[in-house]
Amino acid sequence: MDGLRQLSDEALVLRLQRAAFSYLVDYADEETGLVADTSRPGSPCSIAVVGFALSAYPVAVRNGWMPRAEAAARTLKVLRFLQGGVQGEAADAMGHRGFFYHFLDMRTGRRVWQCELSLIDTALLMAGVLVAGGYFDGGGEEREIRDHADALYRRVDWRWAQNGTDGLSQGWKPECGFLHYGWEGYNEALILYILGLGSPTFPLTAGCYGTWSLTYQWENLLGRNVLYSGPLFTHLFSHAWIDFRGIRDAFMREKGSDYFENTKSAVAIHREYGERNPYGFEGYGRDLWGVTAGDGPSVAALRQSGRDRRFYGYMSRGVPYGPDDGTLSPWAMLATLPFTPEAALAGTRHLLARYPQVCPGDRFSSGFNPTLPGEAGGWLSEGWYGLDQGLLAMSLENHRSGLIWRIFRDCGYVRDGLARAGFEGGWL
Repeated sequence: MDGLRQLSDEALVLRLQRAAFSYLVDYADEETGLVADTSRPGSPCSIAVVGFALSAYPVAVRNGWMPRAEAAARTLKVLRFLQGGVQGEAADAMGHRGFFYHFLDMRTGRRVWQCELSLIDTALLMAGVLVAGGYFDGGGEEREIRDHADALYRRVDWRWAQNGTDGLSQGWKPECGFLHYGWEGYNEALILYILGLGSPTFPLTAGCYGTWSLTYQWENLLGRNVLYSGPLFTHLFSHAWIDFRGIRDAFMREKGSDYFENTKSAVAIHREYGERNPYGFEGYGRDLWGVTAGDGPSVAALRQSGRDRRFYGYMSRGVPYGPDDGTLSPWAMLATLPFTPEAALAGTRHLLARYPQVCPGDRFSSGFNPTLPGEAGGWLSEGWYGLDQGLLAMSLENHRSGLIWRIFRDCGYVRDGLARAGFEGGWL
């Protein structure tokens, strides 16, 4: 760990980025190309993590971590597998109406855990599919990549997922139909709506995006105006693919902001919350923050320093309204590098100096709770989570080269989706 701390900023970012990317190779199935949700034994595939992997293979090529031919072969392997998977209403299918179940068996690609047909995870997968189709522009296998990518995206029946309304369900199960909750308030679904609107085959209805934006909460929090969403990851996921700098929909035009600036405001609020530390958690500060979704301790409540402490396990935590149990996501500060580089680097260096155990093998753990006593100087999540590693690999590349942003800016489907959502200005 001392070696990490002695590196220049550029060298530190590159080393952590390469380690994050390597998860997507180390935990991919050799036959199917599917990538595991976590590094824990027996973990199924998360289709969202596959979307991050497909997006990160071009990053590996650019940085010399993987030959282009190998990246193309890995990409084609998983696209063929997804294209050929069973679609239909059977309870053990891979997906239905072009959507995919959240978790799949790594070897068979079949649904596991009676999980939902997930709209947001399918959207993140399709984002990776579109990156692959946009990046691999050569002949031979690369032409087949483009064909599969186009077919997979065109197959998704986004309109069906509206269930005859102007809203949008979060998912569907063969056992009970559409889930009884939709999307309310600003969150990571921004990319879901844009990809759904951009479809040339089964697009969302014109009013769907406006209906969602009516549920937005514009608030003044800790001295800053912001479009509220508590967990930090909700301000990062869509930005891993879409460059929101200078482009605005109707809501952001009215507020004189854009979604990129909004994420910068969210980071400032997280830092201010860390400084104020209203619940007196260990470690929190202006240079130690990152309350978001992820793994956390599942232990009994305890009385500590005159306070009752409860712990929530794996869940989505948020700022400033909570829930918050003192669990921080070590990767989260560095993932904000494209938005607030000085804060991201200061926080990461402070974290590595004070709690070096959170980055075993140069990869950040999903969660760390220094308030809960433990042998590691606090509770530490076991292993790694693919979503954390994939997001970090992509975010750092967008800061360094803008590669993924450029690929998505050139994608006609993305441009169509943004236009139909009312975005104007900037690179559009």
